[in-house]
Amino acid sequence: MTALVLLVDDEPPIVDLLSYNLRRSGYQVAVARDGEEALAVARRERPDLIILDLMLPRLDGLEVCRILRRERDVPIIMLTARESEIDRVVGLELGADDYVVKPFSVRELMVRVKNVLRRTAPRSVDEAGQVLRAGALAIDAARREARWGTTLLDLTAQDFDLLATLAAHAGQVLTREQLLTQVWGYDYYGDLRVVDAAVKRLRAKLRQVTREDVVTTVRGVGYRLVA
Repeated sequence: MTALVLLVDDEPPIVDLLSYNLRRSGYQVAVARDGEEALAVARRERPDLIILDLMLPRLDGLEVCRILRRERDVPIIMLTARESEIDRVVGLELGADDYVVKPFSVRELMVRVKNVLRRTAPRSVDEAGQVLRAGALAIDAARREARWGTTLLDLTAQDFDLLATLAAHAGQVLTREQLLTQVWGYDYYGDLRVVDAAVKRLRAKLRQVTREDVVTTVRGVGYRLVA
């Protein structure tokens, strides 16, 4: 089925431009023009991906992202006109899968939409292989589930892919560039800060069950799973 993209922005020219290009690329489009409407439409329509502006009336994009992440693992690309790095990092730490800074290239955004949908699409059982184990960690690719001991980890699709990649190379150091390529895709347009934000979010979730950092930083190089 054609993916449904929820576009959340209060600027009519951007809504019109992106709606046209999304439909031209083969996607269905739903539109919301403020934060509260975004939550209502997301709950009712259950989109496959959300393009979410940071600056919104009634409820800003960060709060919308925070609420959605508590309710459902839906891919989110954030749009921001803010130049501050902290805003982008906060959005990524809240669980956004990607971000785009205005003004942006429509072509670039369409590529990002395609990449995020590809990364978060359900995998078939045939792609699964056996359960991957690293210490107390067990990763079942068929079910897209990860467990620490007997505890099922509450992971987003991106969290799972990042953890699975680290687990597949347990004990080895993976550079940010390697993680960016393997998790986000070789044609990802973003920068290395998405890796750092994603690792920080994953660590916080793992710490809830492990009580220690099993993903360590190798300064100036990258990250390693030591489970």
